[in-house]
Amino acid sequence: MDPQLRAQFNDGFTPEKYAGLVRCVNETEKWPADFRISETPIFLTRDFTDEVTGAANAIVALTRTPEFARHAALAVPNGLDVPNESAHPNFLVVDFAICEEGNRLVPRLIELQAFPSLFGFQLLLLSCIRKAYPAIPRNWTSSFGGIKDEAYLGLLRRTIIADSAPENIVLLEIEPEKQKTRIDFAATETLLGICPVCVTKIKKRGRQLFYDRDGREVRIERIYNRVIFDELTQRPDLNLPFRFQDDLDVTWVGHPNWYFRISKHSLPFLKTEHTSPAFFADEFPVSEKIDNYVLKPLYSFAGHGVEMEPTREKTAALKNPHEWILQRKVDYAAFVPTVDGQKSKAEIRMMFVWPESDRDPTLVNNLVRMSQSKMMGVDFNIDKTWVGASIALHEG
Repeated sequence: MDPQLRAQFNDGFTPEKYAGLVRCVNETEKWPADFRISETPIFLTRDFTDEVTGAANAIVALTRTPEFARHAALAVPNGLDVPNESAHPNFLVVDFAICEEGNRLVPRLIELQAFPSLFGFQLLLLSCIRKAYPAIPRNWTSSFGGIKDEAYLGLLRRTIIADSAPENIVLLEIEPEKQKTRIDFAATETLLGICPVCVTKIKKRGRQLFYDRDGREVRIERIYNRVIFDELTQRPDLNLPFRFQDDLDVTWVGHPNWYFRISKHSLPFLKTEHTSPAFFADEFPVSEKIDNYVLKPLYSFAGHGVEMEPTREKTAALKNPHEWILQRKVDYAAFVPTVDGQKSKAEIRMMFVWPESDRDPTLVNNLVRMSQSKMMGVDFNIDKTWVGASIALHEG
Protein backbone atom coordinates (compact mmCIF):
# COMPACT_ATOMS: atom_id res chain seq x y z
CA MET A 1 0.00 0.00 0.00
CA ASP A 2 1.07 3.59 -0.50
CA PRO A 3 2.88 4.54 2.75
CA GLN A 4 3.05 8.30 2.14
CA LEU A 5 -0.67 8.83 1.53
CA ARG A 6 -1.55 6.46 4.39
CA ALA A 7 0.58 8.49 6.80
CA GLN A 8 -0.93 11.76 5.57
CA PHE A 9 -4.46 10.42 5.94
CA ASN A 10 -3.89 9.11 9.46
CA ASP A 11 -2.21 12.33 10.58
CA GLY A 12 -5.18 14.38 9.35
CA PHE A 13 -7.90 12.02 10.54
CA THR A 14 -10.46 13.26 13.07
CA PRO A 15 -13.67 11.69 14.40
CA GLU A 16 -15.51 14.75 13.07
CA LYS A 17 -14.38 14.03 9.50
CA TYR A 18 -15.55 10.42 9.84
CA ALA A 19 -18.89 11.59 11.21
CA GLY A 20 -19.21 13.80 8.13
CA LEU A 21 -18.55 10.79 5.89
CA VAL A 22 -21.26 8.75 7.62
CA ARG A 23 -23.73 11.65 7.42
CA CYS A 24 -23.08 12.06 3.71
CA VAL A 25 -23.63 8.34 3.07
CA ASN A 26 -26.76 8.11 5.21
CA GLU A 27 -28.46 11.34 4.19
CA THR A 28 -27.83 11.49 0.43
CA GLU A 29 -30.33 8.78 -0.59
CA LYS A 30 -33.82 7.86 0.63
CA TRP A 31 -32.38 4.86 2.52
CA PRO A 32 -29.27 4.88 4.74
CA ALA A 33 -26.48 2.32 4.88
CA ASP A 34 -27.47 -0.62 7.07
CA PHE A 35 -23.87 -1.71 7.43
CA ARG A 36 -20.78 -0.10 8.90
CA ILE A 37 -18.77 2.34 6.80
CA SER A 38 -15.04 2.13 7.43
CA GLU A 39 -13.18 5.22 8.56
CA THR A 40 -10.75 5.00 5.66
CA PRO A 41 -10.23 3.95 2.06
CA ILE A 42 -7.15 1.92 1.25
CA PHE A 43 -4.45 3.41 -0.98
CA LEU A 44 -2.94 1.10 -3.58
CA THR A 45 0.52 1.38 -5.09
CA ARG A 46 0.83 1.23 -8.85
CA ASP A 47 2.48 -2.21 -8.59
CA PHE A 48 -0.37 -3.68 -6.54
CA THR A 49 -2.98 -2.05 -8.79
CA ASP A 50 -1.36 -3.63 -11.83
CA GLU A 51 -1.15 -7.02 -10.12
CA VAL A 52 -4.74 -7.13 -8.87
CA THR A 53 -6.18 -5.94 -12.19
CA GLY A 54 -4.09 -8.49 -14.04
CA ALA A 55 -5.20 -11.22 -11.65
CA ALA A 56 -8.88 -10.32 -12.05
CA ASN A 57 -8.65 -10.18 -15.84
CA ALA A 58 -6.85 -13.54 -15.98
CA ILE A 59 -9.54 -15.22 -13.87
CA VAL A 60 -12.36 -13.72 -15.92
CA ALA A 61 -10.60 -14.90 -19.09
CA LEU A 62 -10.62 -18.48 -17.77
CA THR A 63 -14.42 -18.32 -17.39
CA ARG A 64 -14.72 -17.70 -21.13
CA THR A 65 -13.04 -20.91 -22.33
CA PRO A 66 -14.81 -23.98 -23.77
CA GLU A 67 -13.38 -26.05 -20.91
CA PHE A 68 -14.99 -23.78 -18.36
CA ALA A 69 -18.32 -23.90 -20.23
CA ARG A 70 -18.32 -27.69 -19.86
CA HIS A 71 -17.58 -27.37 -16.16
CA ALA A 72 -20.29 -24.71 -15.65
CA ALA A 73 -22.91 -26.72 -17.55
CA LEU A 74 -23.49 -28.77 -14.40
CA ALA A 75 -23.73 -25.77 -12.03
CA VAL A 76 -27.46 -24.93 -12.08
CA PRO A 77 -29.33 -27.06 -9.50
CA ASN A 78 -32.24 -29.19 -10.67
CA GLY A 79 -35.46 -27.22 -10.94
CA LEU A 80 -33.80 -23.78 -10.85
CA ASP A 81 -32.87 -23.38 -14.51
CA VAL A 82 -34.33 -20.16 -15.96
CA PRO A 83 -35.23 -19.99 -19.71
CA ASN A 84 -33.72 -17.59 -22.26
CA GLU A 85 -30.22 -17.53 -20.85
CA SER A 86 -28.02 -14.71 -22.15
CA ALA A 87 -24.90 -15.42 -24.18
CA HIS A 88 -22.70 -14.06 -21.40
CA PRO A 89 -23.13 -12.64 -17.89
CA ASN A 90 -23.79 -8.92 -17.53
CA PHE A 91 -21.85 -8.66 -14.27
CA LEU A 92 -18.74 -10.30 -12.87
CA VAL A 93 -17.17 -9.65 -9.49
CA VAL A 94 -13.92 -11.21 -8.31
CA ASP A 95 -12.99 -11.13 -4.61
CA PHE A 96 -9.36 -11.19 -3.46
CA ALA A 97 -7.93 -11.44 0.02
CA ILE A 98 -4.98 -9.12 0.47
CA CYS A 99 -2.22 -11.32 1.84
CA GLU A 100 1.46 -10.98 2.60
CA GLU A 101 4.18 -13.02 0.93
CA GLY A 102 7.72 -12.16 1.88
CA ASN A 103 7.81 -8.40 2.13
CA ARG A 104 4.99 -7.61 -0.27
CA LEU A 105 1.22 -7.68 -0.42
CA VAL A 106 -0.43 -9.97 -2.97
CA PRO A 107 -4.06 -10.69 -3.99
CA ARG A 108 -5.41 -14.24 -3.47
CA LEU A 109 -8.75 -15.30 -4.95
CA ILE A 110 -11.49 -15.91 -2.38
CA GLU A 111 -14.68 -16.03 -4.45
CA LEU A 112 -16.24 -14.84 -7.69
CA GLN A 113 -19.81 -14.26 -8.83
CA ALA A 114 -21.64 -13.45 -12.04
CA PHE A 115 -24.05 -11.30 -10.05
CA PRO A 116 -24.46 -7.54 -9.52
CA SER A 117 -22.69 -5.91 -6.63
CA LEU A 118 -22.96 -2.40 -5.17
CA PHE A 119 -22.39 -0.63 -8.49
CA GLY A 120 -24.50 2.36 -7.50
CA PHE A 121 -23.40 2.66 -3.88
CA GLN A 122 -19.67 2.62 -4.64
CA LEU A 123 -20.05 5.79 -6.71
CA LEU A 124 -21.91 7.43 -3.81
CA LEU A 125 -19.26 6.27 -1.34
CA LEU A 126 -16.44 7.68 -3.47
CA SER A 127 -18.21 11.05 -3.66
CA CYS A 128 -18.73 11.14 0.12
CA ILE A 129 -15.11 10.20 0.82
CA ARG A 130 -13.94 13.05 -1.38
CA LYS A 131 -16.20 15.49 0.50
CA ALA A 132 -15.26 14.23 3.98
CA TYR A 133 -11.52 13.99 3.28
CA PRO A 134 -10.69 16.81 0.82
CA ALA A 135 -6.93 16.35 1.37
CA ILE A 136 -7.00 13.10 -0.66
CA PRO A 137 -5.62 14.10 -4.09
CA ARG A 138 -8.38 14.33 -6.70
CA ASN A 139 -6.37 12.26 -9.18
CA TRP A 140 -6.67 9.25 -6.84
CA THR A 141 -9.59 7.20 -8.10
CA SER A 142 -11.38 3.89 -7.56
CA SER A 143 -12.05 3.20 -11.25
CA PHE A 144 -9.80 1.47 -13.72
CA GLY A 145 -8.57 2.10 -17.25
CA GLY A 146 -9.03 5.86 -16.97
CA ILE A 147 -12.82 5.56 -16.70
CA LYS A 148 -14.43 8.77 -15.39
CA ASP A 149 -17.76 8.97 -13.57
CA GLU A 150 -19.83 9.75 -16.67
CA ALA A 151 -18.25 6.92 -18.66
CA TYR A 152 -18.90 4.59 -15.73
CA LEU A 153 -22.56 5.60 -15.66
CA GLY A 154 -22.72 5.20 -19.42
CA LEU A 155 -21.55 1.59 -19.12
CA LEU A 156 -24.11 0.93 -16.40
CA ARG A 157 -26.86 2.41 -18.57
CA ARG A 158 -25.87 0.33 -21.59
CA THR A 159 -25.77 -2.79 -19.43
CA ILE A 160 -28.94 -2.34 -17.38
CA ILE A 161 -31.17 -0.06 -19.48
CA ALA A 162 -29.91 -0.67 -23.04
CA ASP A 163 -32.59 0.52 -25.50
CA SER A 164 -35.53 0.48 -23.06
CA ALA A 165 -37.00 3.40 -21.15
CA PRO A 166 -36.03 3.44 -17.44
CA GLU A 167 -39.67 3.02 -16.40
CA ASN A 168 -39.79 -0.31 -18.25
CA ILE A 169 -37.00 -1.72 -16.08
CA VAL A 170 -37.22 -2.81 -12.46
CA LEU A 171 -34.60 -3.65 -9.89
CA LEU A 172 -36.10 -6.91 -8.60
CA GLU A 173 -35.52 -7.98 -5.01
CA ILE A 174 -37.24 -9.59 -2.04
CA GLU A 175 -38.65 -6.76 0.11
CA PRO A 176 -35.99 -4.30 -1.11
CA GLU A 177 -36.79 -1.79 1.61
CA LYS A 178 -35.65 -4.36 4.23
CA GLN A 179 -32.41 -5.49 2.57
CA LYS A 180 -29.02 -4.49 4.01
CA THR A 181 -28.01 -3.35 0.53
CA ARG A 182 -31.04 -1.09 0.10
CA ILE A 183 -28.83 2.02 -0.07
CA ASP A 184 -27.43 0.63 -3.32
CA PHE A 185 -30.98 0.22 -4.67
CA ALA A 186 -31.70 3.84 -3.77
CA ALA A 187 -28.46 5.06 -5.38
CA THR A 188 -29.24 3.05 -8.52
CA GLU A 189 -32.70 4.62 -8.69
CA THR A 190 -31.16 8.09 -8.41
CA LEU A 191 -28.51 7.39 -11.04
CA LEU A 192 -30.55 5.42 -13.57
CA GLY A 193 -34.21 6.11 -12.77
CA ILE A 194 -35.19 2.48 -12.22
CA CYS A 195 -37.35 1.51 -9.26
CA PRO A 196 -36.65 -1.24 -6.74
CA VAL A 197 -39.67 -3.59 -6.75
CA CYS A 198 -40.49 -6.57 -4.55
CA VAL A 199 -41.05 -9.92 -6.27
CA THR A 200 -44.49 -10.08 -4.65
CA LYS A 201 -45.57 -6.79 -6.28
CA ILE A 202 -45.23 -8.02 -9.86
CA LYS A 203 -48.31 -8.79 -11.97
CA LYS A 204 -48.30 -11.45 -14.71
CA ARG A 205 -50.53 -11.63 -17.76
CA GLY A 206 -49.63 -14.31 -20.25
CA ARG A 207 -45.86 -14.10 -20.77
CA GLN A 208 -45.69 -10.43 -19.79
CA LEU A 209 -44.94 -8.84 -16.41
CA PHE A 210 -46.18 -5.50 -15.04
CA TYR A 211 -45.69 -3.34 -11.96
CA ASP A 212 -47.31 -0.26 -10.45
CA ARG A 213 -45.37 3.00 -10.90
CA ASP A 214 -46.93 6.14 -9.47
CA GLY A 215 -50.42 4.70 -9.83
CA ARG A 216 -49.89 3.47 -13.41
CA GLU A 217 -49.49 -0.12 -14.52
CA VAL A 218 -46.25 -0.32 -16.49
CA ARG A 219 -44.95 -3.23 -18.51
CA ILE A 220 -41.57 -4.69 -17.53
CA GLU A 221 -39.16 -5.20 -20.43
CA ARG A 222 -35.95 -5.78 -18.49
CA ILE A 223 -35.30 -7.10 -14.97
CA TYR A 224 -32.17 -5.94 -13.14
CA ASN A 225 -32.11 -9.03 -10.98
CA ARG A 226 -30.90 -8.70 -7.38
CA VAL A 227 -32.78 -11.74 -6.02
CA ILE A 228 -30.47 -14.34 -4.48
CA PHE A 229 -31.88 -17.83 -4.91
CA ASP A 230 -30.61 -18.98 -1.53
CA GLU A 231 -32.75 -16.33 0.16
CA LEU A 232 -35.71 -17.00 -2.13
CA THR A 233 -35.78 -20.71 -1.24
CA GLN A 234 -35.79 -19.80 2.45
CA ARG A 235 -38.93 -17.67 2.09
CA PRO A 236 -41.86 -20.07 1.55
CA ASP A 237 -44.10 -17.34 2.97
CA LEU A 238 -43.76 -15.28 -0.22
CA ASN A 239 -46.76 -15.46 -2.52
CA LEU A 240 -45.06 -15.09 -5.90
CA PRO A 241 -47.25 -14.10 -8.86
CA PHE A 242 -44.76 -15.69 -11.28
CA ARG A 243 -41.97 -18.25 -11.28
CA PHE A 244 -38.43 -17.55 -12.37
CA GLN A 245 -38.68 -20.77 -14.37
CA ASP A 246 -41.60 -19.41 -16.44
CA ASP A 247 -40.98 -18.61 -20.10
CA LEU A 248 -41.38 -14.83 -19.81
CA ASP A 249 -41.24 -12.04 -22.36
CA VAL A 250 -38.55 -10.15 -20.46
CA THR A 251 -34.79 -9.72 -20.65
CA TRP A 252 -32.91 -10.64 -17.48
CA VAL A 253 -30.07 -8.24 -16.76
CA GLY A 254 -27.90 -10.53 -14.81
CA HIS A 255 -29.59 -13.75 -15.98
CA PRO A 256 -30.20 -15.97 -12.92
CA ASN A 257 -28.42 -18.99 -14.41
CA TRP A 258 -25.10 -17.12 -14.37
CA TYR A 259 -25.42 -16.77 -10.58
CA PHE A 260 -24.75 -20.52 -10.46
CA ARG A 261 -22.45 -20.95 -13.45
CA ILE A 262 -19.82 -18.48 -12.22
CA SER A 263 -19.70 -18.87 -8.46
CA LYS A 264 -17.98 -20.95 -5.79
CA HIS A 265 -18.81 -23.84 -8.12
CA SER A 266 -16.06 -22.41 -10.37
CA LEU A 267 -13.27 -22.44 -7.78
CA PRO A 268 -12.10 -26.06 -8.27
CA PHE A 269 -11.68 -25.30 -11.99
CA LEU A 270 -9.74 -22.03 -11.69
CA LYS A 271 -5.98 -22.32 -11.45
CA THR A 272 -3.73 -19.28 -11.72
CA GLU A 273 -0.86 -17.90 -9.66
CA HIS A 274 -3.45 -15.92 -7.65
CA THR A 275 -5.77 -18.82 -6.78
CA SER A 276 -5.62 -21.39 -3.98
CA PRO A 277 -6.44 -25.11 -4.26
CA ALA A 278 -10.16 -25.87 -4.03
CA PHE A 279 -12.11 -29.13 -4.25
CA PHE A 280 -15.70 -30.28 -4.12
CA ALA A 281 -16.22 -31.91 -0.73
CA ASP A 282 -16.83 -35.34 -2.28
CA GLU A 283 -13.61 -35.05 -4.31
CA PHE A 284 -11.28 -33.88 -1.53
CA PRO A 285 -7.97 -35.76 -1.81
CA VAL A 286 -6.95 -38.15 0.95
CA SER A 287 -3.45 -36.69 0.81
CA GLU A 288 -4.59 -33.17 1.74
CA LYS A 289 -4.70 -32.00 5.35
CA ILE A 290 -8.26 -30.80 5.96
CA ASP A 291 -7.16 -28.46 8.78
CA ASN A 292 -5.67 -26.21 6.09
CA TYR A 293 -9.03 -25.72 4.38
CA VAL A 294 -12.31 -23.86 4.90
CA LEU A 295 -15.65 -25.52 4.07
CA LYS A 296 -18.15 -23.40 2.12
CA PRO A 297 -21.66 -24.10 0.79
CA LEU A 298 -21.80 -23.35 -2.92
CA TYR A 299 -24.71 -20.96 -3.08
CA SER A 300 -25.09 -19.23 0.27
CA PHE A 301 -24.37 -15.52 0.66
CA ALA A 302 -22.89 -13.08 3.21
CA GLY A 303 -20.69 -15.80 4.72
CA HIS A 304 -23.62 -17.94 5.84
CA GLY A 305 -22.79 -21.60 6.45
CA VAL A 306 -19.00 -21.22 6.24
CA GLU A 307 -17.13 -23.69 8.46
CA MET A 308 -13.67 -22.43 9.40
CA GLU A 309 -12.63 -25.64 11.16
CA PRO A 310 -13.84 -28.54 9.00
CA THR A 311 -13.12 -32.18 9.79
CA ARG A 312 -13.35 -35.39 7.78
CA GLU A 313 -16.30 -36.37 9.97
CA LYS A 314 -18.16 -33.14 9.17
CA THR A 315 -17.66 -33.50 5.43
CA ALA A 316 -18.69 -37.18 5.53
CA ALA A 317 -21.95 -36.14 7.20
CA LEU A 318 -22.90 -33.63 4.48
CA LYS A 319 -26.19 -34.49 2.81
CA ASN A 320 -25.10 -33.19 -0.61
CA PRO A 321 -21.28 -33.03 -0.53
CA HIS A 322 -21.01 -31.92 -4.18
CA GLU A 323 -22.81 -28.72 -3.15
CA TRP A 324 -19.91 -27.83 -0.84
CA ILE A 325 -16.31 -26.94 -1.53
CA LEU A 326 -13.14 -27.07 0.53
CA GLN A 327 -10.82 -24.16 -0.24
CA ARG A 328 -7.29 -23.70 1.05
CA LYS A 329 -7.20 -21.09 3.79
CA VAL A 330 -5.39 -17.85 3.19
CA ASP A 331 -3.90 -15.54 5.78
CA TYR A 332 -5.13 -11.98 5.45
CA ALA A 333 -2.42 -9.43 6.06
CA ALA A 334 -2.98 -6.86 8.80
CA PHE A 335 -1.59 -3.96 6.80
CA VAL A 336 -3.78 -0.87 7.40
CA PRO A 337 -2.43 1.02 10.44
CA THR A 338 -5.16 2.75 12.43
CA VAL A 339 -4.91 5.85 14.58
CA ASP A 340 -5.28 3.75 17.76
CA GLY A 341 -2.31 1.50 17.04
CA GLN A 342 -4.22 -1.47 15.60
CA LYS A 343 -4.02 -2.82 12.05
CA SER A 344 -6.92 -3.80 9.83
CA LYS A 345 -7.16 -6.48 7.14
CA ALA A 346 -8.95 -6.09 3.84
CA GLU A 347 -10.29 -7.84 0.79
CA ILE A 348 -10.98 -6.19 -2.52
CA ARG A 349 -13.78 -6.92 -4.98
CA MET A 350 -13.00 -6.17 -8.61
CA MET A 351 -16.21 -5.23 -10.42
CA PHE A 352 -16.90 -5.84 -14.14
CA VAL A 353 -19.88 -4.91 -16.31
CA TRP A 354 -20.63 -6.50 -19.68
CA PRO A 355 -23.24 -4.86 -21.93
CA GLU A 356 -25.06 -7.31 -24.21
CA SER A 357 -23.51 -5.88 -27.40
CA ASP A 358 -19.91 -5.67 -26.14
CA ARG A 359 -17.39 -8.31 -27.08
CA ASP A 360 -15.63 -8.18 -23.69
CA PRO A 361 -16.43 -7.26 -20.10
CA THR A 362 -15.03 -4.01 -18.68
CA LEU A 363 -13.42 -3.65 -15.27
CA VAL A 364 -14.98 -0.49 -13.86
CA ASN A 365 -14.69 -0.19 -10.09
CA ASN A 366 -13.90 -1.89 -6.80
CA LEU A 367 -15.30 -2.51 -3.35
CA VAL A 368 -13.33 -3.11 -0.17
CA ARG A 369 -14.31 -4.84 3.05
CA MET A 370 -12.14 -4.27 6.10
CA SER A 371 -11.90 -6.42 9.20
CA GLN A 372 -10.02 -7.03 12.42
CA SER A 373 -11.34 -10.58 12.92
CA LYS A 374 -11.01 -13.93 11.12
CA MET A 375 -14.09 -13.27 8.99
CA MET A 376 -14.64 -10.30 6.70
CA GLY A 377 -18.38 -9.83 7.09
CA VAL A 378 -19.68 -6.80 8.96
CA ASP A 379 -21.53 -9.12 11.37
CA PHE A 380 -18.17 -10.48 12.54
CA ASN A 381 -16.70 -7.07 13.37
CA ILE A 382 -19.29 -5.58 15.68
CA ASP A 383 -17.89 -2.95 18.09
CA LYS A 384 -14.61 -2.63 16.14
CA THR A 385 -13.36 0.47 14.34
CA TRP A 386 -11.58 0.94 11.00
CA VAL A 387 -13.64 -1.96 9.68
CA GLY A 388 -16.59 -2.29 7.31
CA ALA A 389 -17.41 -1.14 3.79
CA SER A 390 -14.80 0.89 1.95
CA ILE A 391 -13.11 1.42 -1.39
CA ALA A 392 -9.58 1.24 -2.80
CA LEU A 393 -8.02 4.28 -4.42
CA HIS A 394 -5.04 4.41 -6.73
CA GLU A 395 -3.30 7.18 -8.62
CA GLY A 396 -5.09 7.73 -11.92
